[in-house]
Amino acid sequence: MAQDWRARKRARTKEAIQHSALRLFLEHGYDATTVARIAEEAGVSHMTFFRYFPTKEDVVLSDDYDPMIEELVRARPTSEPPIERVRAAIAQGLTAVYTADQDALLTRTRLLLETPALRARLWENLHATQRLLERALDDTDATGATAPLRLRVIAGASVSALTTAVVTWAENDGHPELPQLVDEAFAVLEHQLH
Repeated sequence: MAQDWRARKRARTKEAIQHSALRLFLEHGYDATTVARIAEEAGVSHMTFFRYFPTKEDVVLSDDYDPMIEELVRARPTSEPPIERVRAAIAQGLTAVYTADQDALLTRTRLLLETPALRARLWENLHATQRLLERALDDTDATGATAPLRLRVIAGASVSALTTAVVTWAENDGHPELPQLVDEAFAVLEHQLH
């Protein structure tokens, strides 16, 4: 019971920091907003900020989506073709995230695209997402060894399809709906693979 309370409190604190940061970034710009100002706005100490986010960039880059997607891919039947496993998992995860955090997701995406310091770290995040998809699809290897080339290509193509849909969505001011764009991007990818 106490552990559940602590986990909920941690989640609320992390969310408060992230929401405060996004609001301040929108109002004052990313570069002009300090960690001290974010912490003050969120009602936490400077040190508490760093317990949740190692850097200012991480307050924008950090999310719980990747671990959720990895779990959802692993939960799909292994009899499904890998690209279908990824597509279905992303659709399921996106439904939950998009409904709850559509505005925050759009704000974070715009910040990533428009802020040089964040763009510089974007490749790291995309590479990490590809690696987790490789792990999730490679049911035979729990050792952490490099996934077979076929799975690496599928994971890389999936990340590319997802990224293209998200960037298109942000560039068009959140239109059409992101789940629709992601589905269309994966439909193109699947069509080209067959």
